[in-house]
Amino acid sequence: MQNKFFTAEKILPHVTRIAGMGGELCYLVEGEERALLIDGLTGVGSLRAFVRELTELPVAMAATHGHIDHVGAAWEYGELFIHPDDIALMYTPTHSGIEGRLAFASAPNPAAGEKRTAPTLRDVPPPRPVKTYPIYDGDIFDLGGVKLEVIAVPGHTSGTVVFLDRAARVVFSGDACNANTLLCGAGATSIEEYRESLYHFKSFQDAFDVMYGGHGAIAVPKTIIDDGIAMCGRIIAGSDEAVPTPAIEGGIAYLASARGENYLPACGGYCNIMYSRETIHKRPHPAIKGEPNLYR
Repeated sequence: MQNKFFTAEKILPHVTRIAGMGGELCYLVEGEERALLIDGLTGVGSLRAFVRELTELPVAMAATHGHIDHVGAAWEYGELFIHPDDIALMYTPTHSGIEGRLAFASAPNPAAGEKRTAPTLRDVPPPRPVKTYPIYDGDIFDLGGVKLEVIAVPGHTSGTVVFLDRAARVVFSGDACNANTLLCGAGATSIEEYRESLYHFKSFQDAFDVMYGGHGAIAVPKTIIDDGIAMCGRIIAGSDEAVPTPAIEGGIAYLASARGENYLPACGGYCNIMYSRETIHKRPHPAIKGEPNLYR
């Protein structure tokens, strides 16, 4: 099914993947009683109306994180499950502004294929106050016969989470770990903190086989977690390739490995990381810098 803004395809009997104009992806997971929309694309065109054509179940929306290409439909739904650490991020002009969202959807992108329309500002629902419900590591969404478990994987943003479907043995991972894992933008953690997150994510590795992410239609094997841990180790040790690359938000970032075929790291594996040298190590908490403040 498709319209001029979106394309939908079944990837599992209970899961429909929806692609936006910028090649970004979200997932409609249906149970017997309700459905969960994991991520909301960029918010160009009415994703809420499109989803209504796909299911008659009541639909809630949850975000893997607060970036522009994942929370767009929140401005339509008016309600959103999201980790509290990313609420402020989603409201920033970079991630909520209508001009930026239109530019994202309109930009040429080989992963998006040929565009079927030229969107205008009239196609972009404006941001508005959204009722947010906090989600945390270990939370469960029970859709009736289908359960999704929340796993916190801070890194790409401080509030990044993924959703584990144990019965289907899949994870819906957003941008948590992929061939272009960005740890150089606002809201990202340090490399050291990200490695800790990946070790936590790895503790669930026996429960699933593949990950479906926010970009790229091919399911990624769970071994990408091990690749990410190893890549973090190289960055921390200073033994990565550190390829200078223009950063998304301006300036220069560094790519841990040069890109090879199919955008994958030339050094092998599936996970590549773009980072800034200022955020490799954990940043000291302001309250514990220098001498301790003693109450006397």
